[in-house]
Amino acid sequence: MTSSPPVKLDLRAWVKPGDAVVVSQGLGEPYGLTQQLVSQRHALGPIDVFLGPGFDSAFDASCADTLRLQSWCATGSNAQLAAAGVLDMVPDHYIELGPLFESGAMRCDVALLSASGPDAQGRLFLGLNVDYTLAAARRARVVILEVNEDWPCVPGAELPADIQPSLVVRTRRPPTPMGGESAPANEADQAIARYAAGLIDDGATLSLGVGNLPDRVLQALMNHRDLGIHSPILVDRVVDLIEAGVVTNARKGLDRGVTVAGLLMGGTRLLDFVRQRPPLRLAPPSYTHALCTLAAQPQFVALTGALEVDLTGQINAETAQGRYVGAVGGQLSLLRGARASKGGQAITLLPSTARGGTVSRIVPRLADAVVTTPRCDVDKVVTEFGVADLRGKGLMARVEAMVRIAHPDFRDALAQEGERIARLAR
Repeated sequence: MTSSPPVKLDLRAWVKPGDAVVVSQGLGEPYGLTQQLVSQRHALGPIDVFLGPGFDSAFDASCADTLRLQSWCATGSNAQLAAAGVLDMVPDHYIELGPLFESGAMRCDVALLSASGPDAQGRLFLGLNVDYTLAAARRARVVILEVNEDWPCVPGAELPADIQPSLVVRTRRPPTPMGGESAPANEADQAIARYAAGLIDDGATLSLGVGNLPDRVLQALMNHRDLGIHSPILVDRVVDLIEAGVVTNARKGLDRGVTVAGLLMGGTRLLDFVRQRPPLRLAPPSYTHALCTLAAQPQFVALTGALEVDLTGQINAETAQGRYVGAVGGQLSLLRGARASKGGQAITLLPSTARGGTVSRIVPRLADAVVTTPRCDVDKVVTEFGVADLRGKGLMARVEAMVRIAHPDFRDALAQEGERIARLAR
C-alpha cells in the first residue's frame, strides 16, 4: 500500500474562530485533516476540538496555545495531553455522547470525519468507526470527509443519506498505528486470564476492552466453542478465535452468526481479515451499549478493567496518582447489560498491585473520590489471586472476598480497614 501526498486544504474557508470541531477517533482519525487543523491553528483563531483516543495523533500539548482540547477518554495519544494538563475531560457515559450532541448540550460546528470507499455501488462508509460522530455531524454546519480508498468498506458503517459532506478530500494511507504489539505476558496477567476464562462457558457472547488483560483472556479461550462477539471494539486477537472456529456467533440471541462491534481497534491482521468480508457488522453505541440489546444476548459476558477497586466493590476506572488516565466510557452500560442478560456475567479484571508491586489496587477508599461504577453494579472481580464474586453479598462478605484476592503483602492492612467498613453492616 502506498501513501498519497499530504492533504492540502485552506481550512479558513470552513472553520471560524470560536467553532467547535469534532474529530473521528481511534485508528480512524482523519490524519490529513487533523494535520492541517494543527498546522493552521494560529490562522484559524481559538477553536474547541473534541477528540476520542488516538494512536499517533496529530495533536500534542503544543496545540493548546490555540486549540481547546476536550475528550471523553485519556487513553492512547490522549494520555500525554492529559498529563500535560491541556485536555478537558467529559465524564459522561459513552452511550450518552451521541444524544448530548443531538440535543445541542455538546456543540459541533465542524465535523472532520474519516471515510472509506466507494464500494461497487458507489457508497461511502464511515471508515473504521461507527460512533457519536454521526450525531455530531448531523448538527454540524460543515462536514469534511477524508476518504481513504484503501480502507475496508464495512457493513453497518454506510454513510447515512442525511449527512451530506460539505467537502470531500481523498487520500491513501494505512491507519494510524495503535503502538505495537501487546507487552510480553507476565505471570500475573496469565493467572488473571486463566481465572477469567474459567468463568466463561461455551456459547457465551463477549464484550471486550483494549489492553493486555482482555488480550490474554482471549488467548485463554482457544479451547472454548461457539463463542459470540458483541463488543464496543474489535481487536486482532478475535481473528485468531474466528479462524480457529472458537467464535461462531451461533448461539447469540441477536445477530446470530454475525460479529458486531462499534470500532475496529487492531492492526494489519484485523483489517486484512475485514477485507475478506466475513460476517461482521459495525453498529453505533445506541445499539452496542443499549441495555435492551445486551439483555437479549444470553450469557453476555462484559470483560472490563479497573485502575482500583475498593473493599466493597466500587470501581475507579478514571484516575491514578491524582491524574486522569482513563474514562467513564462504556463500563457501566456493559456491566448493567451483563447483569440483565440470562446467565450473563460482569467481570472486572485488574492486577492486584501497581508501580512494581508497591501499591495495592484493592483499596479501602477510592482515590480522588472517583466512583466510575458503583458497588451495586459489580459482579465479579478477578486478580491473579482469584475471583471475588460479590453478587448478593453484604458488606462484611464483600470485604472478606476482596481481601482474599488482594496481594498477600497488603491483606492484613486491608482486613483491618475492612473491619471499620464491616461495622456499618452491623
